[in-house]
Amino acid sequence: MYSDAHLRTILTRTKVIAVVGVSPNPVRPSYYVARYLSLKGYRVIPVNPGHAGTQLFGATVHASLSEIAEPVDMVDIFRRPEAVPGIVEEALAAFPTLRTIWMQIGVEHAEAAAQAQARGVDVIQNRCPKIEYQRLFGELRQGGFATGIISSKL
Repeated sequence: MYSDAHLRTILTRTKVIAVVGVSPNPVRPSYYVARYLSLKGYRVIPVNPGHAGTQLFGATVHASLSEIAEPVDMVDIFRRPEAVPGIVEEALAAFPTLRTIWMQIGVEHAEAAAQAQARGVDVIQNRCPKIEYQRLFGELRQGGFATGIISSKL
């Protein structure tokens, strides 16, 4: 559905990512995806109203997107599909230069995606930027744990 060239362009041009629904629990996917992205040089701005004011990845957790005072290139959504329309509306209002809405694996919302695309924002659904980064920039090992395939030779 999304070409490798398109995904690579998004991941290359993106510098600041607001991660909505990030958890401070290191075993949660939202935590380790956001942490990974921060280690790869992206500025990650965590968003979770239940943890607002705490620190994650060297940044203060915000209660909402509208609290973020700086431009954001990408909003990465770790929330259930029914929460997506409100997040997309808030993102479009808060960030006039927003380039990408990224919905994590299992998260899709056609109407919200269409609303963002109508404003010229790229939308990726049901994908993970960590997995795509690893795949596109050569960090996955064939046949190893990183791909989710366990070799019988281990």
